[in-house]
Amino acid sequence: MTVLTKPVVSIIIPALNESEIIVSKLQSLQHFRSQCELIVVDGGSQDGSVDLASSWVDKVVESPAGRAKQMNEGAKAASAELYFFLHLDTEPPSNLMELLLVSHDSCDFWGRFDVTIEGKHWMLPVVAFFMNNRSRATCIATGDQGIFVSRSLFDKVGGFPDQPLMEDIEISRRLLRETKPYCIRQKVKTSGRRWAEKGVFKTIFLMWLLRLAYWCGDAPEELAQRYGYPIEKQNK
Repeated sequence: MTVLTKPVVSIIIPALNESEIIVSKLQSLQHFRSQCELIVVDGGSQDGSVDLASSWVDKVVESPAGRAKQMNEGAKAASAELYFFLHLDTEPPSNLMELLLVSHDSCDFWGRFDVTIEGKHWMLPVVAFFMNNRSRATCIATGDQGIFVSRSLFDKVGGFPDQPLMEDIEISRRLLRETKPYCIRQKVKTSGRRWAEKGVFKTIFLMWLLRLAYWCGDAPEELAQRYGYPIEKQNK
C-alpha cells in the first residue's frame, strides 16, 4: 500500500481487546486508503490486537485506556485536516469520502451520519429511528453515528473531554456552541452486540437513565460504573 504524503481524511479508530473482529473490520476499510489514512489507537490490549491491526492500518498509536483519551491521541498523530472518529464495529458507507468532502462549506465544521443497527431483534430499527431523529432535533451526536470534524474546529474546542462516558455528548455540546452539525442521512451500520449482550430493553432503559442523569449533572465516572464496566475499559 502506497503511503499518502497528505491524506484527505484521517479515520481514527479506538480499540481495546478486539482480536476477534479487528482484522475483518479493518479489511473492510482498505478501499478508503487511496485518500485517507487509517489510525488505530489501542488502549492497552492484552489479546494481540495491536499485532493483528498493524498490517491493515497506516498508524497504530498506543494510549491509556479510555475512548476519549484514545481518540485525542489519534488526533495528535493524524496528518489530515479532517478527522473521522469511527467505532471499530461501525461500518461507513462505500461513498464515505464523497459524502465527507461535499458536506461542508467552511473551514470549521463537524457532523455525523444516520445509523442503522445490525441485529435480529425487532426493536433495533426502532432504536436507530429514534437515535437518528433525536440527534437531528438536538444536534447531539453519538459515537455510533461516526463523528467527523475539521482539525481546526477540533482544536478550537479542545478535543474530546477526558471523561469515561458521554464523551460524544460533551464534545457535541462544545462543537454546537461554534456551529451546527451536518446531519448526513446516508447511514452507517453499527453492530447490535451491545444490545444483544445486555438485553435490548434493559440497554434502552439504562441508556435513557444515564443520559438523563448526565443532563442533570451526575459525574461521568459514576455513570460509567453504573453502565457496568471498570473505568479503564471503555470501548464497545
